[in-house]
Amino acid sequence: MEPIDLLFNYLLTIEAFLLVLVLVTLKGSIKFVPQNRAWLIERFGKYQSTKEAGLNFIVPFIDRVAADRSLKEQAVDVPSQSAITKDNISLIVDGVLYFRVLDPYKATYGVDDYIFAVTQLAQTTMRSELGKMELDKTFEERDLLNTNIVAAINSASDPWGIQVLRYEIKDIVPPNSVMEAMEAQMKAERVKRAQILESEGDRQAAINVAEGKKQAQVLAAEAEKTEQILKAEGEAKAILAVADAQAEALRKVGDAANTEEGQKAIQLDLATKAIEAKQAIAKESSVVLLPENGTDASSLVAQGMSIINLLNAKQR
Repeated sequence: MEPIDLLFNYLLTIEAFLLVLVLVTLKGSIKFVPQNRAWLIERFGKYQSTKEAGLNFIVPFIDRVAADRSLKEQAVDVPSQSAITKDNISLIVDGVLYFRVLDPYKATYGVDDYIFAVTQLAQTTMRSELGKMELDKTFEERDLLNTNIVAAINSASDPWGIQVLRYEIKDIVPPNSVMEAMEAQMKAERVKRAQILESEGDRQAAINVAEGKKQAQVLAAEAEKTEQILKAEGEAKAILAVADAQAEALRKVGDAANTEEGQKAIQLDLATKAIEAKQAIAKESSVVLLPENGTDASSLVAQGMSIINLLNAKQR
């Protein structure tokens, strides 16, 4: 092979090496950081910068990614642990801790393992807060307990660049003896409430019965009163109707008596009644005394007419 060919091959080899070197350098210097993540860059073992989401450049072979921190909210299970309440009751408590990284630098260089640290801090804080409360309050005031735990953890974890968002207690398990006592107490309370409700029901039923009887008596009295009023009104109307009828009859008789035909009818009626009266007297007694002209019908009529004329004269 001629020297020119050897030189040409040598140059091609150098160019290929340089091209590979350039590609490797570009690949090492360009970094794409994902969303909601932060990369901490060290140069010669010392912190240099924090790269956020997007396109970033570093110096290859000199800078390196020392830590990759997630900025999302994270949920960590807090293992079960024993805690003693203010009234000396031992409880088994576990929970869930929600937090996120605010400062990637502090989370990396301020603590060795921030997840382990914040979990241990949550456990110790929970034991401390439970020790301030009695057993009954731990069940009734879970929200207050969770709030106090979050405030205590945030105050202690600030140097780590961690923000605790929520702490939720999952289970609070008291000893079996306490559970049995609580169940007995709840059973007694239920029996008590049932008895109270039953007595209240009986009382209300008695009140309703008494009110019903009272109302029935009132209604009966009202009905009797109304009946008497209606009866009296009916009797009064009947008496008025009879009186009106009698007055109307007398008026019509009087009107008829003022006519010539009426006078004749009256005379005939009087004569008839006089004869009937004498017949009745004769039936009752075997001896009848009559005036001299007592058997004369005309004289009887004349006597009756004289009486009627006398009455008419007095009315005038």
